[in-house]
Amino acid sequence: MNLKDYIRDINDFPAVGIVFKDITPLLNNPVALKFALTELQNFLKSQKIDKVVGMESRGFFFAPMLALQLNAGFVPVRKSGKLPSAAISETYGLEYGKDTLEIHTDAIKKGDRVLVHDDVLATGGTAAATCKLVERLGGKVIQCNFLIELDFLNGREKLKSFEVNSILHY
Repeated sequence: MNLKDYIRDINDFPAVGIVFKDITPLLNNPVALKFALTELQNFLKSQKIDKVVGMESRGFFFAPMLALQLNAGFVPVRKSGKLPSAAISETYGLEYGKDTLEIHTDAIKKGDRVLVHDDVLATGGTAAATCKLVERLGGKVIQCNFLIELDFLNGREKLKSFEVNSILHY
């Protein structure tokens, strides 16, 4: 199955000059959705995962499904001010500005084996900030996986110390 058939480009979103990779057609097709989930799970081989961390907001689509498949917990990483309990934060740069992510302080326990998942790897800022949050809480990032990687933005460079896998490359 060619998953690129289910990704559409939206020009000038969220800012002028950005070509946004819209995954909603993929999410709307149960066959494509299941295929993508299986491909993401296959990256893990037989790795033991305790927690799957998904970043706001599109990381929330596949990360909980992966957590269920792996019999692991799901941990949301949210933008600043969105979590209701004690949290730590990390500020990072992205292709069109800066942002801050937060994670609950009790979400990851020391020694937890963690899969970090997001839908797109662009400049790598979001994923790198998330990995820092996981490590600050004592977790071990086993792998970072993505549905889409925008190779021309070299985001993988910010994740050199981790295994990185992506289904689609642009």
